[in-house]
This record gives sequence, structure tokens and C-alpha cells, in this order.
Amino acid sequence: MSVYNTSFQLIKRAIDSVLNQDFQDFELIIIDDGSDNDTQNQILNYAIKHEGKITYLRHKNRSQAESINRGMLISNSEFITVIDADDEYKPNHLSTCLSEIKTLDLIASTTETIVNQESDYYVPDRFDNNQVIHVDNCILFATLFGKKEVFTMLNFHNMYAADAHFYERAEQQYAVKKLDLRTYVYYRNNLESLTAKIKMKALIEN
Repeated sequence: MSVYNTSFQLIKRAIDSVLNQDFQDFELIIIDDGSDNDTQNQILNYAIKHEGKITYLRHKNRSQAESINRGMLISNSEFITVIDADDEYKPNHLSTCLSEIKTLDLIASTTETIVNQESDYYVPDRFDNNQVIHVDNCILFATLFGKKEVFTMLNFHNMYAADAHFYERAEQQYAVKKLDLRTYVYYRNNLESLTAKIKMKALIEN
């Protein structure tokens, strides 16, 4: 989990959704990407309470992509996945992903998407920010789940649609598949998200 100036209330919701998984053999690595809104002490104190499950790191602001790349390098796990700091897992998310990955190297999935209005289901197209596509037709960063090798060999690039770019590169070397799982809860009603800001910018310019 990469964290940057997200409210601790949302971060705690995300952390708790990981801690409450029906599959418990995991390590949650939280990388604070240089937050300056005074959440770091709250995150650190919460991580200490669960230090058997959580590792907390902090560095100066670099980007979500570079933060996740760093976390992947220190992970000791066979499989890696991501959670955004303002989203959450359903209790069976990890176990479901593990059951689906058996003959694959990497999966992505659809989400249970929380919106305020119908238009929130649509995000800027990576090839033309003035056009929109439904989230179900996207590769979503935090639904990626796969073997550590895939993540450490490819890494994420600091760009919009880094998730789709990563997935397309993985398709060229590994067995990948997008599934309809909906065990990841994606909150599209957050006006502070990067996707929301890009969408708003395109609407203003038009």
C-alpha cells in the first residue's frame, strides 16, 4: 500500500480490510510516499499494534509507482498484490485470488465500484483523456495479483494508466488473465483521487 496524504480514517479502513482476510498468511507493507498531513504518526502507531503483519516504511515523495516498486523489492512473499489507501478488500479477496492464480502468473479483476452517480463509473481513456471508458473495461492497479517475479521483472512506470501499461507488458512474457471477481471494493466517489482530478481537468478544458 502506497500512502500519500490520505486521511487516516480511510487508511485504517484499508488496513483493517487486509487484517480481516479469511486468508491470514500475508505481510502488509505500507510505504508512506512523503505525506505531509501529519498522518505518519497515526499510521506508525497502528502498524506497531499489528507489527506481526505490517511493515511501515517512509521516504520523500517520489510517486505511487516508485513506492510500490520499492515495496515489491523488500517483499518476501511468493505472490504480490496491491491495495489503494482509500479502497478495501472484501474478506475473501486474497483467498479468491489465490484460488484463481494456480495456472497463471498474473491476474487482474473487476471491482465492486462505489459511486455517487452513474458518471463515476467512467474514467478518462488512457489514449485520450477527453474520452471516457467504463471501469470494468480497465485494468485497475490494485486488482493486480501475481507472482513476485512478474512485479520485480517489470516494475511500474510513473504515468497515468501505469496499471494497463504494466499488464500489457506482462502479457508479452507471462500467462495473464482478467477475471470477474469483484472482491476488491473500489471507491470512485473520492474527488481527491488522481483519476477524478484528470477527469475534472478534461471536463473544464472542454
